[in-house]
Amino acid sequence: MPSLYIAVPVLNEAPNLPRLFDSFRRLASDHSAQFSVHILLVDDGSTDGTADVACQLAGDLAFKVLRHEVNYGPGRAFQTVFSYLADKLQPGDWVLTMEGDNTSRYELVRTMFRRAIEEDYEVVLASPYLYGGGIVHTSSLRVLLSKVANTFVKELLGINGIVTVSSFFRLYRASALQRLQQRYSPSILETNGFECMTEMVIKMINLNLSISEVPMVLDTQLRIGKSKMKIMRTIRGYLRLALQLRRWKAPEIPKPSLTRI
Repeated sequence: MPSLYIAVPVLNEAPNLPRLFDSFRRLASDHSAQFSVHILLVDDGSTDGTADVACQLAGDLAFKVLRHEVNYGPGRAFQTVFSYLADKLQPGDWVLTMEGDNTSRYELVRTMFRRAIEEDYEVVLASPYLYGGGIVHTSSLRVLLSKVANTFVKELLGINGIVTVSSFFRLYRASALQRLQQRYSPSILETNGFECMTEMVIKMINLNLSISEVPMVLDTQLRIGKSKMKIMRTIRGYLRLALQLRRWKAPEIPKPSLTRI
């Protein structure tokens, strides 16, 4: 049976874990006929006992915690989990990445699988900016700032044809991650901050991976506590990202030389 790995970075998310593990159990139940479901939690230097609470809640789930002693950022958390999976992924496996604060809606995973399998996509992103998606229980100002920031980042980095570039909520074929690992490194990513998911999009585009999106309603009321994203740190991260673009481009395939007869 192929595996579905669910990878989630967390930082001081102890209050959000009971609902998050309810989502894990529902995902495991929904997909148990097709996959062996494995939960991988990356504790990125939590100081509120997040890892211990998670182990108590795991029960009979196939569950593992990957720990950072200090907080490095979500990019480093994804580097850790991709490196961990490098020698484990098999043909037919999938990797689902989610936020640890319950803003990723597990109900959408079936739709993401349907899009990937029926239309043969390698990666499916969940987008609050597509028609049918949205951001609710958030002030109009924050929604406006989010949309402006998303548009600015795409323009800054020259990303076309993809609506949302920063969401953690994504579904990958194992073969897509393996191609990225072969081209870049087992960890795939180099950035440590929230800009890491945009780095991932850039690298996927460089390798011509087939990418689709499905609409998602982002409900911030499902999260206990504030977002962990620091605005100025993230802005600096995106500016550094823009300087890295040329180095990450895949090498061009040389054109065949013409021989006169």
